[in-house]
Amino acid sequence: MEIFLQPEIWISLLTLIFMEIVLGIDNIIFISIISGKLPKDQQQKSMYVGLTLALLIRIALLFSITWIIGLTEPVLSIFNFDLSWRDIILAVGGTFLILKSIFEIHHKVEGDEKETAVKNVSSFSKAIVQIVALDLVFSFDSILTAVGLTEEIILMIIAVIVSIIVMMIFAKKVSDFVNKYPTIQILALSFLILIGFMLFVEALHYHVPKGYIYFAVFFSLIIEMLNIRFRKNQKR
Repeated sequence: MEIFLQPEIWISLLTLIFMEIVLGIDNIIFISIISGKLPKDQQQKSMYVGLTLALLIRIALLFSITWIIGLTEPVLSIFNFDLSWRDIILAVGGTFLILKSIFEIHHKVEGDEKETAVKNVSSFSKAIVQIVALDLVFSFDSILTAVGLTEEIILMIIAVIVSIIVMMIFAKKVSDFVNKYPTIQILALSFLILIGFMLFVEALHYHVPKGYIYFAVFFSLIIEMLNIRFRKNQKR
């Protein structure tokens, strides 16, 4: 425990916690969309169960750092283009996120989202499976970021636990807000398309600075908040 007496350790820990929380924004958006399709009495439970399983998955991955780093080694070559297991997982996860978001937007625009909710997330367990599956994809970036910032596994575990707790605190509020306003739902799904595209591009070895993505997300959200307030004032 002597490491916590070193100032640079606390700086690393706070930086890592901040990065983990930022990287968890896409998780909260996705969980809000999925849990919103469940009956009201199951929504909060699905978020907490999904995030708890996500925490366990990330801690398990942290104890398998050597294996995680090994996933970045090339396993497949297509026309002299090397692909690792990490690239394949990111590509599959990104594609799933893009397709699911496009289908959700289509059904919402066409007005048959109630029927879709029954078909797509007909059970609590199915919602949890989708949340955990996507979180597994997001976890790779999260864990590799942690490895790049510190070599102390105890700091990584603390940062992951704190970030998940923060997500648990705000997930319900974000979910209620997203589900209250239909235009926010479309905007959130559009964010997921953007994030899915970013994952796919990362799989092709093109690094996209996440700052651009998050700036676009927050800028669009601010504009939509102004639109919501404008519509409220018009109704008055």
